[in-house]
Amino acid sequence: QMMKFAWDNYKQYALGKNELRPLSKNGHIGNMFGGLRGATVIDALDTLYIMELEEEFQEAKQWVEKSFDLNVNGEASLFEVNIRYIGGLLATYYLTGEEVFKSKALELGEKLLPAFNTPTGIPRGVINLGRQGTRPHHGMSWSWGWASAGSSILAEFGTLHLEFLHLSELSGNPVFAEKATLSLSVSLLQVMNIRRVLNRVEKPQGLYPNFLSPVTGSWVQHHVSIGGLGDSFYEYLIKSWLMSDKKDSEAKKMYDDALEAIEKHLVKKSAGGLTYIAEWRGGILDHKMGHLACFSGGMIALGAEHAPEDRRQRHRELAAEITSTCHESYTRSDTKLGPEAFRFDAGSEAMATRLSERYYILRPEVVESYMYLWRLTHEPKYRHWGWEVVQALEKHCRVEAGFSGIRDVYTTTPTHDNMQQSFFLAETLKYLYLLFSEDDVLSLEDWVFNTEAHPLPINHTDFKA
Repeated sequence: QMMKFAWDNYKQYALGKNELRPLSKNGHIGNMFGGLRGATVIDALDTLYIMELEEEFQEAKQWVEKSFDLNVNGEASLFEVNIRYIGGLLATYYLTGEEVFKSKALELGEKLLPAFNTPTGIPRGVINLGRQGTRPHHGMSWSWGWASAGSSILAEFGTLHLEFLHLSELSGNPVFAEKATLSLSVSLLQVMNIRRVLNRVEKPQGLYPNFLSPVTGSWVQHHVSIGGLGDSFYEYLIKSWLMSDKKDSEAKKMYDDALEAIEKHLVKKSAGGLTYIAEWRGGILDHKMGHLACFSGGMIALGAEHAPEDRRQRHRELAAEITSTCHESYTRSDTKLGPEAFRFDAGSEAMATRLSERYYILRPEVVESYMYLWRLTHEPKYRHWGWEVVQALEKHCRVEAGFSGIRDVYTTTPTHDNMQQSFFLAETLKYLYLLFSEDDVLSLEDWVFNTEAHPLPINHTDFKA
């Protein structure tokens, strides 16, 4: 019902725009997707399909067939286009077998390849999606202005592997082996090269800083975070191994080593007994956790199932403790929704202490961890915690024409930010639905979720999509 409400209002007031603004009842385009439109459509497709909202799925599919234009010009985030658009199209293709989703994914994937044209092969963060051959700027890429000294961001260039592996496999199909897709088979080499650079560069204390120069292949500064800027790099290591049917041993080793360094240097326990993952700035710990870092409970639980015997139980406990800390960040707020970041400073635990960190923008990471922990342990508390979130969303985020983020989780009369994020439909509602579904709905044995919750099939040797 929540998904249908979010979709129906998007369709009514914002179809073809990237997001719905539910208070002003209009659409928002933003500047992340470089002229691409319909982010909410692409992000919602697989959720609509899984929830068996058949009429709504057909509406979304029809928009993709008739209105989704890839001949656009503008600066796009390589990372966001990959996880939302490529991920959403690939997942929907694998779920439905319908060719339109595959061909759009391959055509768009092709447009991302120039980002890799750097001295190291580490892609820059921004790509111009201009039409090939018609504009001089086509395919030029550069780094985010705010990224430290023209560097590339760990979570961005480290979050391409799952999607590009599938693009590469699909483009090997002889039907698609025309010029447009031939270069996509090179895409696998490009993402494998990212690993090579990362293996070669020295890691301070075994940790991966968030900023790397695409020119020199060395770290630009030593900020380490499991939250924003770093998060999905770690997630894609364990998931690359799982997606390879546990054959990609390089990814598994990188994950195991990284988690060991995180445990050793960043995992802390507060005075009140809460386990959290701190951030690391040149050797000095910053005792805060971002909402984005709350995905790590689910990731560590997933990895724990396949950890060496001596670490398995420890990692299961660590996953449960971090997930419990993230739950505390929700229960300690008046709305029962969690803030963008929370701290463990003098006297304050699992609460935002800065005004600028008190907002909630419909983020999924906490319920994502509830879903994994439920599936892996079947402890009822994870469903109870998920239901608390459903009730809080209904009470504080549902407005007349959709769902909106709120500016302050610590007041029971919050003001709304007038934005229904596409990831609310892709991730938050999907993970909540899966938390209350049977385990065989998108079974973790057969599917790996990309970092936008788009399911990609595990490459079982006998698997036929």
